[in-house]
Amino acid sequence: MSIQINTPEDYIAQLPEERKTAISKLHNLILKHMPEGLESGMGYGMLAYFVPKSIYPAGYHCKPFPPLPFINVASQKNFIAIYHSGLYANKELYSWFVSEYPKHCKYKIDMGKSCIRFKKIDDIPYDLITQLLGKMTIKEWITIYESTLNLKK
Repeated sequence: MSIQINTPEDYIAQLPEERKTAISKLHNLILKHMPEGLESGMGYGMLAYFVPKSIYPAGYHCKPFPPLPFINVASQKNFIAIYHSGLYANKELYSWFVSEYPKHCKYKIDMGKSCIRFKKIDDIPYDLITQLLGKMTIKEWITIYESTLNLKK
């Protein structure tokens, strides 16, 4: 039997108890501190925070029908992940985050291009994530996003 997940609340409700608190805290933190104009919902099977079509009608280049993604949060098999597109697209932001991480977390950073993986749920650096959320506006994200599209042409 599959579970129908249509909202962030549905997503959080279906999580194992040990993940609910951390994912709820991340979701509420992002809602409170995300760049003005972003909307939340579900995308790619994860919690999604995106630039709505009313602000950026072109949507996402790979699949123009969904809105432009910016941040996602997921409970994966072995970790909780935050996907922040700005980290992938902006080297200065990425460098800042990597250099700040050890000041907030006692464990080594486990990170891909845009994915920050937290295997130790009790050691998620919420203060650092709050700071990260204030580092890029929607306008800056759209400008960076469009510049990467122009590089590919």
